[in-house]
Amino acid sequence: MSGLLNLIPIFLIFLVIYLLLVLPQMQEQKRLKKLIENLKEGDKVVTQGGIHGVVKKVEKNTVTLKIAPKAEVVFEKTAIVRVIGKKS
Repeated sequence: MSGLLNLIPIFLIFLVIYLLLVLPQMQEQKRLKKLIENLKEGDKVVTQGGIHGVVKKVEKNTVTLKIAPKAEVVFEKTAIVRVIGKKS
């Protein structure tokens, strides 16, 4: 019986680690996956590198962003981390 009592603190430590680290990370991954699936032309987005742009073209694995009046850049969809609105 005392052996089981010694394992309770270890179990509690793993539970706290799961609740504070693993669960929020899984929720963030789900949020990013949904965001990437719902990308469409005209969305204002931010990439992992901090580049702001407007989505011009969405393909299977890539997105073309207009980042300046005559500049368009192709990014992997996974590089998009945030949608900040629609083009006005």
